Amino acid sequence: MGLIAGNRQFPFLFARAARDQGYKIIAAGVLGDTSPLLYFFVDKFQYFKVGELKKLFGFFRDHGVSQVIMAGQVNQDHLFNPAVKLDEEFQALSNALRDRKADTIFSAVADRLAQEQMSLLDSTFLLKKYLAPKGTLTKRGPSEVELKDIDFGTTIAKLMGGIDIGQTVVVKDKAIVAIEAMEGTDQTIARGGKIAHQGAVIVKQSKPAQDNRFDVPVIGPRTIQTMASVKAGCLAIEAGKTLIIDGDKTIDLANRANICIVAI
Repeated sequence: MGLIAGNRQFPFLFARAARDQGYKIIAAGVLGDTSPLLYFFVDKFQYFKVGELKKLFGFFRDHGVSQVIMAGQVNQDHLFNPAVKLDEEFQALSNALRDRKADTIFSAVADRLAQEQMSLLDSTFLLKKYLAPKGTLTKRGPSEVELKDIDFGTTIAKLMGGIDIGQTVVVKDKAIVAIEAMEGTDQTIARGGKIAHQGAVIVKQSKPAQDNRFDVPVIGPRTIQTMASVKAGCLAIEAGKTLIIDGDKTIDLANRANICIVAI
């Protein structure tokens, strides 16, 4: 099994689950994004610079990889960094893109993997038990005001996802305070939370046509820590479609901060 590993804990979660089920994991890390500690959780680990697509394909071929998983974010700053040099493989792929949306880029990579006889799999296929169950996950449930903001925010988040802008919206009193673009969830929460001052509702939803091979909604302890830092009050996620990293710690942090987490 080939693993294209980005940052944070998602690659570790997948690697542990895959090893427990007997898979041999050949991991490609993104230089500057992927933790070097992943080395200890996989069978083979090698770093690649952003843009080294040909080298990546060769690495997987040399190790007999036929199935690939993408897990973890890659810093979107690479997209506009003039220091990033694309090899001829990645440059050809880039030139053929109709736009630079995340789904467009990852779909093109998936198509190239298929041409190399490697199938890109649903990144949650070994992680179903980590998907959010439906209902209130914390001691505190949402207030009536928060429920109205959740309903409003969910509609906005689905509209955003439908045009592949982002998955997260920050709402307060049925006002759109911030929407996620390329900066990621945590920065969106921090930005919106400062504007709302306190009591913001964070809504994170999958896209209407979510491709689980990439860009799966994920929350974890850092999400809650960011919310607590701006005194946000409630997090609404999508049941059965959102991965929760380190669930016990995530819920404990939320309870301590009097933050409600609800999966709808």
